Amino acid sequence: MREVAVIGVGQSVFGKLPERSPFELGQEAVMAALKDANVSPEEIPVGYCSRLYFDTAVSGQNILARVGIHNIEVVNVENACAGGSTSFRGVWKDIASGLYDIGIAIGVESMTTSPIAHKMIPPGKEDLEGQLGITMPAIFSILANRYMEQYGATVEDFAQVSVKNHHHGCLNPYSQYKKEFTVEEVLNSRMIADPITLLECCPNTDGAAAAVLCSMDRARRYASTPIKVAATVLLSGDYKHLNDDMLFSVLGSKAAKMAYEMAGIGPEDLDVVDLHDAFAPEEIFRYEELGLCPRGEGVRLLNSGATALGGSIPVNTGGGLLSLGHPLSASGIRQIVELALQLRGQAGARQVPNAKVALAHMLGGSVPSLDAGACGIEILTT
Repeated sequence: MREVAVIGVGQSVFGKLPERSPFELGQEAVMAALKDANVSPEEIPVGYCSRLYFDTAVSGQNILARVGIHNIEVVNVENACAGGSTSFRGVWKDIASGLYDIGIAIGVESMTTSPIAHKMIPPGKEDLEGQLGITMPAIFSILANRYMEQYGATVEDFAQVSVKNHHHGCLNPYSQYKKEFTVEEVLNSRMIADPITLLECCPNTDGAAAAVLCSMDRARRYASTPIKVAATVLLSGDYKHLNDDMLFSVLGSKAAKMAYEMAGIGPEDLDVVDLHDAFAPEEIFRYEELGLCPRGEGVRLLNSGATALGGSIPVNTGGGLLSLGHPLSASGIRQIVELALQLRGQAGARQVPNAKVALAHMLGGSVPSLDAGACGIEILTT
């Protein structure tokens, strides 16, 4: 397998943008990524596009046609929140195998025009947990309460995740919400699923992101310091009733171990992390699954300041899903955008000094019960 590099990244502004079609958002992200890579549309022979909710099929073709890319191989994929990671891995595989030398990965979603934004979707008859009320975010309410009981965490600890990520989001021009919050404000926001409040939930968001990948031997034609894809892993499974501990995702932990092995590093080598934080307590769970700290010590890691900007392992420097927003299929590639900027030293006020190794983690699951899902992990290095 050949080495593969990220040579260009781009995204749209994230927000509630019902007046803009997913194709417009995708076009904005693709044009930004091509410009960043110094690549012309005619040079792209393959594209992968992820989208979950759509009223028009072949999203990738529609988006790429808007920027003058025609008559190429285009693959459209869906993998819940891990869709963007799936698109990225698809392009990586095509280039690593030698099938193509260059390609583009796209993720796009319009959540404000999606079915879940306008009507309740009842659980299917086969979804026993959903019928009993274990829906989104109720499942994370159960996990949060279990974590407090088992490890002594408090509601203030969970709120601190939101405070941290909203602070980071204020430093990101693409973030949906640029507002600081205190722990008290987070806790006093409307209760959604005890103990999770409104400001501990990711918002409905529209947006798109794109990344141009290239074989490493060709990448230096375009970029003086291309970002190496040191690892990319995509796993499915994680049936909750088969786990020994409901607080610990076997899927996420296994994917992380595979990624570390592929990259030849360990969690102690990471400089910056972007992970799935759809609900504030979730970020603490992911610390432990990724090996950033031992099990049960996620709160201690958070409260030490290690995962904030200025700490030893900053997490969700762009604001995470809580502040930047979560257009499902776009988020996995949006993480690549943020981490590429960090590794280039181009992240502005949120820059992590001397960042050289970065990890992206995106988890997608069936709705509503999260009975099974997918996990995508990428490790990027300079």
